[in-house]
Amino acid sequence: MFQIFKEHKGFGKQIMLLAVNDLKKTYKGAAIGPLWAVIKPAFTLFVYWFAFTIGLKTGNTEAYHGLEYSKFIFLLVGFVPWFFINDSITLGAKSIRMNRQFVTKVSFPVSTIMTFTAVARLFVHIFLAAIMYVILILNKSTDILTPSIYNLQFFLYCPLMVIFFVALTWSTAPMAAFSKDFENMVMSIMSGVFWLSGIIYNTYALESETLKTVMLFNPINFFANGYRKAFLYGEWFYENPVELYIFLGEFLLVFVLGLWNYKRLRKALPDVL
Repeated sequence: MFQIFKEHKGFGKQIMLLAVNDLKKTYKGAAIGPLWAVIKPAFTLFVYWFAFTIGLKTGNTEAYHGLEYSKFIFLLVGFVPWFFINDSITLGAKSIRMNRQFVTKVSFPVSTIMTFTAVARLFVHIFLAAIMYVILILNKSTDILTPSIYNLQFFLYCPLMVIFFVALTWSTAPMAAFSKDFENMVMSIMSGVFWLSGIIYNTYALESETLKTVMLFNPINFFANGYRKAFLYGEWFYENPVELYIFLGEFLLVFVLGLWNYKRLRKALPDVL
């Protein structure tokens, strides 16, 4: 842990510059450039809203504790953290392989590669979250508790989400650098993870108590529910202590495993790459 903190010390400016450069590379050559960061999520959100509301006719509202929200708003608040989580996991796993020049050619703190990759996605996330917040304020057709003091929980869930998935990449990025199969496996399971998380449905409303309990062990579900608590439900993060304690246990586990994996694989990375 101290080694990783040491590697980050004094590299704050470089991390920000590399994060910006990473975004530029992502949208390089595109006529509308960074606007794709909004257009792509907006199109994805529209497709799912259309599929469930118009195609499958599941209804145009979602209910929670007697309050009703339009399906679009409900999906919007769930998708905003999902876009960051999905990119953090997939691009984070590929980050060392994609930035091998920092490992093989120069003396560079490798752990910062995963950090600036996540920071680049964080820029996009904050922008999307700002757009979401404006939409919530302007949309008063349903029981939306925005603006409210509960919205301040964004400043808890967002940093916690970034730290959690950066710690996860301490394990996945070095392992993906050693094995292309591992990287492909991560890419493959993400579509399944999406459907097993509460992005498009309310996991608190599941009929099976067993399944409802199992869903509490999904950290992605924790953040999707957290954002909805902050912007829709009007609940504090500690009001479901079981969910909170389970996440904190998973956070500690991911953090420790990340440190262990990074330590045992770090020195071999230049030879492998």
